[in-house]
Amino acid sequence: MFSRVYLDWNATAPLRAEARAAVSSALEAAGNPSSVHTEGRAARKLVEDARTQLAHAIGTKVDAVVFTSGGTEANAQALTPGWSLSGRACARLIVSAIEHPSVLSGGRFAPADVSQAPVTRDGVLDLDKLRALLSAGGPALVSIMLANNETGALQPVEDAARIVREAGGVLHVDAVQALGRVPLNAAALGADLLTLSAHKIGGPKGVGALVVCNGNLHLPQALIRGGGQERSRRAGTENVAGIAGFGAAAAAAHIKGAAETSHMLRLRDRLEKGLATIDGAVVFSAAVPRLPNTTLFALKGIRAETAVIALDLEGVAVSSGAACSSGKVQPSHVLAAMGVEAELSRGAIRISTGYATKEGDIDRALETWRKLSGVLRKT
Repeated sequence: MFSRVYLDWNATAPLRAEARAAVSSALEAAGNPSSVHTEGRAARKLVEDARTQLAHAIGTKVDAVVFTSGGTEANAQALTPGWSLSGRACARLIVSAIEHPSVLSGGRFAPADVSQAPVTRDGVLDLDKLRALLSAGGPALVSIMLANNETGALQPVEDAARIVREAGGVLHVDAVQALGRVPLNAAALGADLLTLSAHKIGGPKGVGALVVCNGNLHLPQALIRGGGQERSRRAGTENVAGIAGFGAAAAAAHIKGAAETSHMLRLRDRLEKGLATIDGAVVFSAAVPRLPNTTLFALKGIRAETAVIALDLEGVAVSSGAACSSGKVQPSHVLAAMGVEAELSRGAIRISTGYATKEGDIDRALETWRKLSGVLRKT
């Protein structure tokens, strides 16, 4: 029986040993972190230690970190009308056309108050179009991802931050895919709000964070109300074990970041060198800076859903470049926004690696793809 090759790290990363140990230890803590007795204080310490680890990893203040159930909840909390820096509340939302569905949904903004900023054919935000959208009305909340989950294309967030600030707006950055893969410093980035997720960096699933980087911002209204947890910014008893695992994963990724990034970049280069030998293979966003671990490619005449299943049967786990919901493949809004023709877009395959991926895994994937691609083109 052959071993399987896992190349879908952008969907979720295997649990790091450090996170596993932290979760296991935290599960032994019996207290509620809101309780004042010894057991409660022990649980509270686990939460606050993790908050410190995460804040240190991204270069922000400890009290800026608000733990959530994941990236989607953090995005929903961020996309709330009423954020203000200029004295006038943001009553409208501008998102890039390639955002995660949890951002494209508009959060708590009315659909009529949401605009989309287009991207270039390389999948990078068009800053001139963003500037024009900002000038067309009052202060806006702008939401831009740091790295695209499909193509890996890095977005010009620092430049966008200056444009948004000049227009009196507020900038939210979804950095879920970037954390642990590229250097991330909240202060240098210029974001006012930042979304993070544990399971993308080898932490447990079901925990994330909204980071309120700008201390002058006031949370208009908590998404989940009830108790006073997270300084009244997110009600509900904290997921102590999950948060402990998140902190441990963030600390490990921060310490090992440079070495892991270099490793992933070598693997990406190896993969794309191999893909270049396959006639007709197209790598998307290849001309712009990308995540070191992400390659989105396609061949005309191949359907992604068929290819993903065929690769899986051969023991190679990848994903379609299209957004998936409950296993159902849908057309990629990212490639559509980039102007990619539908026939090519339908065949997009995403390979994403991580710190534990080996060169042999890449070679196995290439060998399998060469064997299958000819057959799939004929079906």
